[in-house]
Amino acid sequence: MNIHEYQAKGLLKSYGVRVQEGIVASTPDEAFEAAKQLNQQTGTTWYVVKAQIHAGGRGKGTIIGTDYRGVMLAKSQEAAREKAGQMLGGTLLTIQNAPEGHVVNKVLIAEDVYYPGASEPKEYYMGILLDRNTGTNVIMASTEGGMDIEEVAKHTPEKIIKEWIDPVVGLQPFQARKIAFALGLKGTAFNEMVKFTMSLYKAYESLDASIFEINPVLKTSDDKILAVDGKVNLDENALFRHKDLAEMADPTQSSPLEVEAGEYGLNYVKLDGNVGCMVNGAGLSMATMDIIKLSGGSPANFLDVGGTANAQTVEKGFRIILKDPNVKAILINIFGGIVRCDRVAAGVVEAYKSIGTIRVPIVVRLQGTNAEEGAKIIAESGLNVIPAVLLKDAAARVQEILA
Repeated sequence: MNIHEYQAKGLLKSYGVRVQEGIVASTPDEAFEAAKQLNQQTGTTWYVVKAQIHAGGRGKGTIIGTDYRGVMLAKSQEAAREKAGQMLGGTLLTIQNAPEGHVVNKVLIAEDVYYPGASEPKEYYMGILLDRNTGTNVIMASTEGGMDIEEVAKHTPEKIIKEWIDPVVGLQPFQARKIAFALGLKGTAFNEMVKFTMSLYKAYESLDASIFEINPVLKTSDDKILAVDGKVNLDENALFRHKDLAEMADPTQSSPLEVEAGEYGLNYVKLDGNVGCMVNGAGLSMATMDIIKLSGGSPANFLDVGGTANAQTVEKGFRIILKDPNVKAILINIFGGIVRCDRVAAGVVEAYKSIGTIRVPIVVRLQGTNAEEGAKIIAESGLNVIPAVLLKDAAARVQEILA
C-alpha cells in the first residue's frame, strides 16, 4: 500500500529519522497558514510546495494544460498560497502515472533546507527492500541522490552501495558506519548518516514495509542528514497488525475500478491492453498475461479472483473488466485445485446470464478438478463462450479473435 510523502515523513520522524519539516494543506489559504506556521517553527522564509500524489517524478511532471510543476519553490508565504492554488485540483502527469495522471487534492508546504552555510549541500540516495535472491533485506545507497536511481543502476552500477542485513541479528552499527564511509562522509555528517541509517532501518522493520526509498537524503550545509522526500510502501499482508496504517490509504489515488475490486475482495490492477484477464492465483495470472502477449494481444488488467472463485466473484470480476472500453476479448484461466472447475463453469454461465448482453467474446480455459465437466457446461451453454483445455489453445483462440 502506497502512502503520501507527508504521511511517510510523519512515520519516519516518529522513529527518530530527521526529515524536512512540512505541513499538509488542502486549500491555498491552508497553504498560506502552513507557511506562516513553518516560519514560526523553523525560521524558514522560503518554502517548497509539493503535490501529494502516489507517483514519483513530481518535480519533472506538469499539471495537465499548464506549465506548472509538481514541486515548486515559493519565496514567500503569499507565493506558497499562489503555488498551491496552481496545483490543487489539477491533474499532475509524471513519467510514472502517464497517460492518466493523478488529481492533486493535497500539497505539502515544506521548509527550504538548501540554505547556505559552511559547505555545499549534497544529495544522496538510500533505499531498503527485500532482496529475493538472498532472502534478506538490503540497504542500497548512492552518492547520486536526486537522480533516477534506475538510470544510475543502468549506466553506473558501481555507484550503488549495497549492504545485506542478517535477519537474525538485524542491522549492526558497523554496517551503518560502512555505508557512511562508502558515501565519503566524515566528521559530524558521518555520525549523522550512521544515526539516520539505523533509525531508517528500525522504521522499515517496525512498519512491515515492503520498500523505503529516500531520494534525496540531504547533507545540509551544516552537516545535518535528513530525508527531503520519502516513498514508503507498506506490505498489505501485514496491515492487520497496523490498523492505524491501513487508515492512511487514499482511494482517490487509485483507479476507480481497483477501488471497486478491493471492495469485493478481488485483486485487480488496470493495464493498458485489449484482453481482459480473470484468473485464480497470482502466478497463474502472470503466466496468462505472458501468453496473451505471445499471442499478439496485450493484457488489459491483472485480476486474481482467488482460490475460492464462485458465481458471485466471477460476476463481479466480469462487471469490472467490462467497464474498460479497451477490452476486445476476455480470457478466463482457472486451475481447479481448491475450487472445482464445474462450479466455476456454472458460475461463468450464471454470471453471463445475469449481466445480459456481453459485447466481447470470452475464452474459458479450465484445468484441474472436474475440468472436463466444466468444459462440457461451457460448450452446452449456448452462450458466446469459447472453451479451451490447454493454455496454448486458449492463446490461439484469443489470437483468432484479435486477428
